[in-house]
Amino acid sequence: MHDHHDAFGRALLDTYRKEGGYAVIERDDGLASIDSPFERYFATFAKWTPCERHALRFARGRILDIGAGAGRHALYLQKKGFRVTAIDPSPAAVELCRLRGLRDVREKGLEDLAPRDGRFDTILLFGNNFGLFRSFREARKLLRMLAQLTSRHGQILAESMDPYRTTDPVHVAYHQRNRRRGRMCGQLRIRVKYKLRASPWFDYLLASQEEVRKIVQGTGWTVAEIITDGMAPFVVRLVKGDAKG
Repeated sequence: MHDHHDAFGRALLDTYRKEGGYAVIERDDGLASIDSPFERYFATFAKWTPCERHALRFARGRILDIGAGAGRHALYLQKKGFRVTAIDPSPAAVELCRLRGLRDVREKGLEDLAPRDGRFDTILLFGNNFGLFRSFREARKLLRMLAQLTSRHGQILAESMDPYRTTDPVHVAYHQRNRRRGRMCGQLRIRVKYKLRASPWFDYLLASQEEVRKIVQGTGWTVAEIITDGMAPFVVRLVKGDAKG
């Protein structure tokens, strides 16, 4: 990733250095919102959502943290004695994770994973990173790929946000626009801006519990449970085949 595209990672690194602390999320319908404060990406375990804290109880074996960002989940598990590999396509985020003490962090995205990266027992997609699957079709393709990179008893802990939990007419209109274009309602087309940096436009998927179940069918995974406190977001635990444990 070129430095002038690395908006989110640079915002994280500047927050760590106390030189920044925000980003602008721009959607392709013109909606723009401020993502702030960035300090929450450095939150300690006690300040995580109940869903995240509960879901991490299932962590086992060798762990892969996809879209590690500032590394809060990977660092927590590393301190617990787990062997953790973290990946992020942002050079600044990778630099930040190393500065914070993460031992194994690699500059790559979800779609760049390959057998040479090893075989994992637990894959994390926290921070709403189910969204990195981008679309219904791409999600199914990537889930099949992750099935090849995980052990027989492998699992995925993925966080998602239900896009339908809104009555905001701007978001409802966006859902309708997506339907007309043959896209999932929560399939966002966005980019991140920070100071003079701007990421390329990319798809990011918000999927409801029902949609997650439909996506997963036939990919080598099954929904073992959905962890929710009745609020957004929720965490889905996927396991291999038809297993439940």
